[in-house]
Amino acid sequence: MGAVHHIKKLGLGALELGWVRSVRVTDETCLAIREAVKETGVLLSIHAPYYINLNGDAAEWPKSRARLMAAAHYGNLAGATEIIFHPGSYQEKSPSDAVSIAINRLQGCVSELRQENNFVTLRPETMGRAGQLGTLEETLEISKAIKGVQPCVDFAHLHARAGDGRMNSYAEWKTVLELYEKELGIDALQNMSCHLSGIEYGPRGEKHHLVLEEADLKIEELFKALGDAGAGGRLLSESPNLEEDALVFKKAWDAIAK
Repeated sequence: MGAVHHIKKLGLGALELGWVRSVRVTDETCLAIREAVKETGVLLSIHAPYYINLNGDAAEWPKSRARLMAAAHYGNLAGATEIIFHPGSYQEKSPSDAVSIAINRLQGCVSELRQENNFVTLRPETMGRAGQLGTLEETLEISKAIKGVQPCVDFAHLHARAGDGRMNSYAEWKTVLELYEKELGIDALQNMSCHLSGIEYGPRGEKHHLVLEEADLKIEELFKALGDAGAGGRLLSESPNLEEDALVFKKAWDAIAK
């Protein structure tokens, strides 16, 4: 509850709660968070536990599913509208086979949530390493197939994934946003959910997140592309210096959006 009010006092409008190890929260706590969200108007997202694999084997998937559904259940109770999660890995399957499995399994999750009158959006995140399920194209394909699923676009991960410094210019970001609109439509483009931070990477992609000033990510190029595309939604800081970099992002965006 205090985090929601603190974000509001900082002049920020969105918050991601990281339930990344497990979902251990009571109904009472969730209802208190919901009240704080209602009072402040802060947009709330939940980051589900890290260990979720839409492509997991017969023993792994039920556990992954339970983690995702718990985040969706308690997140909804807390007033969150979006559940962000890491979609997993290929596990020696082809990317196309992994995506097909992911679509089938996520459709089942969404159907169950809707039967429970839970209308959170599930957001598979674009991932930063080559062996991970979650290229931009894969998250778009999954989202296009299932109503109630949309990507969480992690710009730092997109920059890091190729391992060679690509995806760091206005022209490259413009291409990303054009593809996003083409596949999901203008409404989706205007209601994006995005992560941003600095990032260190190598030939295999992401190593770890950095504060923005220590990284090579050119956010002015990114923000100009977002502004020119008419994109909107929420931009969530995943910097090791969460609040400070969030304010840097806001200042940079405000300068572009004038």
